[in-house]
Amino acid sequence: MKKSVILSSAAAAILLCGCSKMKQFTADNFTVTPTPLEYVAGEVPATISVNIPSKFMNKKALVTCTPVLVGQGVEETGPSLTLQGEKVENNFQIISSKNGGRATLRSTFPFRQGMESSDLVMRFNAKKGNKVVKMPDVKIGYGVVCTPALVTLTAKSASPSIGADQFQRVISQKQAATIKFLIAQSNLRGSELNSQNVKDFIQTLRNIKSDEQSLVLSNVEVSAYASPDGKYSFNEKLAERRGQTSENYVKEQLKKQKLEGNVDTKYTAEDWEGFQELVSQSNLQDKDLILRVLSMYDDPEQREREIQNVATVYKELADAVLPELRRARMTINYDVIGRSDDQIMQLVNEGQHQQLSLEELLYAANLLADDGGTQTNILERITELYPNDYRAYNNLGVFAMSQGAYDDAKTFLQQALSKNPNAAEPNANLGLIALQEGRVKDAELLMAKGSTAQNIDEALGNLYIAQGKYNQAAGKLDGKAANSTVLAQILAQDYASARQTLKAIQYGDATTEYLRALLGARMNDQNLVREGLTNVVATDRTLAQRALGDLEFQEYKSLVEQIVK
Repeated sequence: MKKSVILSSAAAAILLCGCSKMKQFTADNFTVTPTPLEYVAGEVPATISVNIPSKFMNKKALVTCTPVLVGQGVEETGPSLTLQGEKVENNFQIISSKNGGRATLRSTFPFRQGMESSDLVMRFNAKKGNKVVKMPDVKIGYGVVCTPALVTLTAKSASPSIGADQFQRVISQKQAATIKFLIAQSNLRGSELNSQNVKDFIQTLRNIKSDEQSLVLSNVEVSAYASPDGKYSFNEKLAERRGQTSENYVKEQLKKQKLEGNVDTKYTAEDWEGFQELVSQSNLQDKDLILRVLSMYDDPEQREREIQNVATVYKELADAVLPELRRARMTINYDVIGRSDDQIMQLVNEGQHQQLSLEELLYAANLLADDGGTQTNILERITELYPNDYRAYNNLGVFAMSQGAYDDAKTFLQQALSKNPNAAEPNANLGLIALQEGRVKDAELLMAKGSTAQNIDEALGNLYIAQGKYNQAAGKLDGKAANSTVLAQILAQDYASARQTLKAIQYGDATTEYLRALLGARMNDQNLVREGLTNVVATDRTLAQRALGDLEFQEYKSLVEQIVK
């Protein structure tokens, strides 16, 4: 019985060897990089170097080598490599019988659950002429390090993007009025004081006085000007007088309304900027030429002469542009004070949501609500009162994500997109969910649309991990005390930073502790491995079971079994 086995093996060997000595492919004929294999961006890449020694390949042999990744209940086949002897008439790579040779095969296997504990085997299809000889499979690699796949967990603890409110308790407002003067004069004319913009100015002062709880006067600014068509010294004094006259008028109006506030006055002797602006907006045929010529002169006296000359030639300048520059502008600066937090929440608690603005309601839901029930109630009322605004739907989706209700979250987020398909926040949040589900391509598209969302850097950091861009991910997440940052730093082999980030995480979870143990294995720190896995066992038995087959803990197998089992 033993003889027949030997003869059968020898017959197979003759196929590959020109001599009678039996030679078989062994693991020594293959070098796999990396070993063990590694999960990268949803796939398992492998570079296989084949070394055929001298006097091994039969001159008439044709050998096809096919790598197969065999896991627990799963099997994936990679591309084949075919080699031939010198006397084979074909177009494959020739391996010299006398000298041997080398070949390289690059394979990428789609990752599937069950490949964590797997073997990479090489299968052969060997022929000599028309004869087919079966060759035994050769194990050339083992296992898949799946640490990057932890991104499906870190994406769950990543901060989602809230639809922010635009609520401002204090809103700065302005009310301005312009008074025009006759040439070379500084007195206030009745026609100007009775203009609508001056009436609006005075009405604003009255409004501030009548509602001092909500409207607070900051100050009044007065800016006076003279047109740039006279002597500079004269214009300077004229602009100053116009400023003083206007200031006195403002102070008189403040006194009438019994308001207190500073009046800040300044004047400009020659309003060259205003002149340029008005000329550029005019219909003058040669306005570009005028502006270009006048801009050539830096000397005020010469520029004045040129302006006068231009005004003589172009009547429109004298009639329409220059009079507009003889003016004083009065500006009321005041603040509008909104409801206090207590006032907002009182209306919410009384069910008076309709009395609050959209931004007040979003502010209450985002920052004031102290429990999930109140928050969701406010958000639901927003969808009723303001059904076309996407932010409440997005934030309901975020709340569902925090509760682990991802199907509900996706429904809310899709509703948000139905209101605004380009809204950044729901796109970014759906991208995070796609990462959790291993849909990297979908996550790429969604996060591209969510590039302006709040917390997008953390979401992109997770995406870069899933894409195998570990250094880029670590850079994007730098300074963020989060599981995502720890994972990125471990994969980028920046273990010192990963350790510091772990210390900075205030409220860790089972994933945090698993990463702690993983970092300990990478740093050969048994105490850190023990600490992390002990905490994992106490909080998440399912995640703890993962450690039993995780090749990261290969050197601590007995310790892991002791802790987990």
